[in-house]
Amino acid sequence: MFHVKHTDNKFDVIVVGGGHAGIEASFVAANMGAKVALVTMSFHTIGRPSCNPSIGGTAKGHLVKEIDALGGAMGLLADKGGLLFKMLNRSKGPAVWSPRTQIDKDLYPKYALELLLKQPNLTLINGTVDEIIIEKDKIVGIKTKSNEYLQAKAVILCAGTFLNGKMFTGLDVTLGGRYGEPASDRVSDLLAAYGLEKGRLKTGTPPRVHAKSIDYSKTELAGGDEPPEPFSFRTQKVKNRLMCFATATTEHTHEILRTGFSRSPMFTGRIEGVGPRYCPSIEDKIDRFAERASHKILLEPEGLRTESVYVNGFSTSLPRDVQEKGLRTIPGLERCEILRYGYAIEYDFFYPYQLKYTLETKSIDGLFFAGQINGTSGYEEAAAQGLVAGINAVLKIRGEGEFVLRRSEAYIGVLIDDLINKNTEEPYRLFTSLAEYRLLLRQDNAAYRLMKYGTQLGLVPRETFERFQKEENALKYAFEFFKNTKLKPNEVNDYLVSNRENPINDAQSIFILAKRENTDILKLAEIASLDDAVVQKVLSSKQLIEQLRTEIKYDGYIERQKREIEYFLGNENKYIPESIDYFSIPSLSNEAKEKLSRIRPRSLGQASRIAGVSAADVSVLSVYLR
Repeated sequence: MFHVKHTDNKFDVIVVGGGHAGIEASFVAANMGAKVALVTMSFHTIGRPSCNPSIGGTAKGHLVKEIDALGGAMGLLADKGGLLFKMLNRSKGPAVWSPRTQIDKDLYPKYALELLLKQPNLTLINGTVDEIIIEKDKIVGIKTKSNEYLQAKAVILCAGTFLNGKMFTGLDVTLGGRYGEPASDRVSDLLAAYGLEKGRLKTGTPPRVHAKSIDYSKTELAGGDEPPEPFSFRTQKVKNRLMCFATATTEHTHEILRTGFSRSPMFTGRIEGVGPRYCPSIEDKIDRFAERASHKILLEPEGLRTESVYVNGFSTSLPRDVQEKGLRTIPGLERCEILRYGYAIEYDFFYPYQLKYTLETKSIDGLFFAGQINGTSGYEEAAAQGLVAGINAVLKIRGEGEFVLRRSEAYIGVLIDDLINKNTEEPYRLFTSLAEYRLLLRQDNAAYRLMKYGTQLGLVPRETFERFQKEENALKYAFEFFKNTKLKPNEVNDYLVSNRENPINDAQSIFILAKRENTDILKLAEIASLDDAVVQKVLSSKQLIEQLRTEIKYDGYIERQKREIEYFLGNENKYIPESIDYFSIPSLSNEAKEKLSRIRPRSLGQASRIAGVSAADVSVLSVYLR
């Protein structure tokens, strides 16, 4: 059995759990120079994609780019383990373009393990944590089931779906954190006994079928981009190595699946936890959208050396016989061989209002939560939290303040702000629609927004940051250059008319002309016969020219969002004393008093985003603070 020996039991930071949150937390904490231990049930399941074998997607791709800009691991691992790369939402505005890659379910964990094994200051320990040890409201370490005590100044709990996890397929119930792995049955109850409020959530996964049992002639190809774009600034090039296939359920599929509703744990009440509304099970879709004749199914190969195919869109906990009959009514799957049946999993989580923005718990000094334990779903949301918790655990130990991203500067900031201030009634997933300033928080400018922080923290080399600074300065230069470079009517009118645009009567700047729907900055620059070296460098880069197009086309909207952020920051900088007694403010509503006392916002801006606190309550609080 693969094993990493350790002789020391004293660490700065202990990370519990080797999922996507645990990878980022241990990687960045060790990279910052802290002495770190990662305790996990198995080294070979580190980074395992327990559900969809993919990284990125709508808003999730933004998170991966931000994690990468800050010096995290997920983007690099996705590039190495990626099989099919695609930029989603290209038909919409650039604010919602989101990178995604199908990953190899075996290679991704392999690369994750290799990365962590090579990381200085990091010790991997094979074990199951049985107890979080707390003395006088302060973390002092952990104890494993084998009675091994490990001391630490900070503990980051990245428990995923393992806390009192139960798996459901029809009426069959199995205890476990995910397929083939045991649950953690003590830690959650001990923390609840300490006073932390917990709840139950659920998620699910589809069946896997054998690739050779699929009739691909009845499906449609679903390919990637050519050429594909990497996630990480550290990756020079990626390539697509397989294809996915699209099909759909039928009315006959729905009829068969309905026959299993009486044995469905979701409909019989055997599952207490609330599932994700945005990613419902197939039985939930059929029940809620009865008028729809079909639902899209994507057949996604799980790796280069496996015959397993993930049936995306068919998440289910229906009985095995119903799953099989239903699948075989889908075009292409009439003779499918099921390798693993779908199941739902229910698990404990802790309400995130109990956290600080650093993801440290408010009641236990030095204890951090990251990932699904905070009520989120998704590898990317978990990884983002792991990165923030890892950074802040090290800063806390050193007495160097805290690392907090505002919702105006990163999707990571939106994620954590939402978790702390909104009710967690279902697993939280990030969407681009949740970001008020999404035109400024695009995936293509993540490095320009956040790499300065990664460099300050020692997670990104300074020479890399300086390279991106030069790119950003070149973009700004080109932006202003095109504002001040004009084309005359006799130079550009033929081009405009040939592209169904009105001709001009007086000279206009390339900047103004490039805003038109049917014009392109490259062609306008060619007409102008530009010879400026900096501008030519921007125009010769696919990445930079795409960013320049966006900055010019959406200039008015971007400037408006920048003004909105100035107002937003005004309230964010109006700090509220920690000792304030909200119940002594007579004009506040009772609900606001209760919510404000429970969450204890750090600023007037945060108070305004707490569910249950009205605009009138914020106004009263503002007057009181003045």
